[in-house]
Amino acid sequence: MAIRSGIEGLTLLTQRCRVEVVSDSQYLVKGMNEWLPGWKAKGWKRKGGPIQNLELWQQLERVAAGQDVQWSWVRGHAGHPKNEYANDLAVQAAQELTQSGGLVPSGFQAWLEEQREKKGRYLDYFEFQAPA
Repeated sequence: MAIRSGIEGLTLLTQRCRVEVVSDSQYLVKGMNEWLPGWKAKGWKRKGGPIQNLELWQQLERVAAGQDVQWSWVRGHAGHPKNEYANDLAVQAAQELTQSGGLVPSGFQAWLEEQREKKGRYLDYFEFQAPA
């Protein structure tokens, strides 16, 4: 599922971008940062046996190659606002059996403000750091 989310997100980009993919999946982040370069150099093989989800890894590598991607890991359910927001969206979509159908405005800022006002959460979170 994590690999598929990377594929879907990057596929929706219509021009070359600098992108940070933040995930709570170490499988995805380590795969892209550490394992994939070695697999590719060895002809998509690894000494421990076949690569699981090989077709998905190859597809993700192709779509990521068209972008300037930084892969970052955050601990899931540990209070990272964007990870918590993504979790809320996923839970809501699963409960309502809905899907976005493509790119939509994120709604993160509105969600963040609601969390701050109603629950007093993320008061110290700032998306951008002021220049030093």
